[in-house]
Amino acid sequence: MVGGDAAQSLEPHSHETHSDETHSDETHSHEIVRAPVSAPARVGAGKYVTINYTLRTNGAIRHIRSAVWGDEPLEYLHGSGRLLPALERALEGKVEGERLAVTLPPEDAYGERDKALQQRVPAEQFGGVDQVEAGMCFLAQSEDGRRSESVMITEVNEENGFVVVDTNHPLAGMTLEFDVTVVRVRDAPATGGCGKA
Repeated sequence: MVGGDAAQSLEPHSHETHSDETHSDETHSHEIVRAPVSAPARVGAGKYVTINYTLRTNGAIRHIRSAVWGDEPLEYLHGSGRLLPALERALEGKVEGERLAVTLPPEDAYGERDKALQQRVPAEQFGGVDQVEAGMCFLAQSEDGRRSESVMITEVNEENGFVVVDTNHPLAGMTLEFDVTVVRVRDAPATGGCGKA
């Protein structure tokens, strides 16, 4: 008998709850229909953009930044000059999830190779290195000691005791082929001063 009373008292309560849920679902359903559909975030000046990319030159992979390889994606502030300007222009207006292929000729990338940036250096300046070979890169200091720049050895002349070093960017003179995926686009964080909400 007690069990029967409990069952009867639960039945109407269960019915009322079911009725409330139906009403709640209808209300919730109407809210979804009325909610404005926000446009996907687009790459533009002042936006923080996160990308994965593969860089090729002459069809050979030079660099990969991909989650497939466990890399953190690259995040940059669009318009800040961190990327090549031509690459930023190609990304302008793209949305999250969008993928694009961008080919940059040398003039839109790191320029042509400048022979004036190559010079002969006595081989003994590399005395601490066991074997100096073409293709090796070193960090060199400017004469005033204020700047460091990357130099690449392009020639080793053991007979005459000199090496040719090149301060051109390693990708100078090359056409760059980027395969880019836009991972995320977000607004720059708000910076509120005193008295600002």
